[in-house]
Amino acid sequence: MNGNKKGIKKEKHIPMYEAILALETLDECVRFFDDLCSMTELRAMEQRFQVARLLWKGHIYSEILDQTGASSATISRVNRSLQYGADGYEAVFKRLGGGS
Repeated sequence: MNGNKKGIKKEKHIPMYEAILALETLDECVRFFDDLCSMTELRAMEQRFQVARLLWKGHIYSEILDQTGASSATISRVNRSLQYGADGYEAVFKRLGGGS
């Protein structure tokens, strides 16, 4: 461990990510997240994912706002993650065939 807070925070949550990887079906995944998150948390994550998918496909902010109802702040925050984040969205979108 490198001793910084960011590293400690990530290590602390590893069992949760391992649990997600252990899910085998879409139904199991939906049920797990229904148990883990509040409805508000789920909707926020779903909206951020939808925004990321549309940004990845090249849509402009006004189109994304109309399609998702996300605020410009949310769209900007997701765009920063796409541009400067840990490449998690990129890995998923490539595996899904472009973010379909």
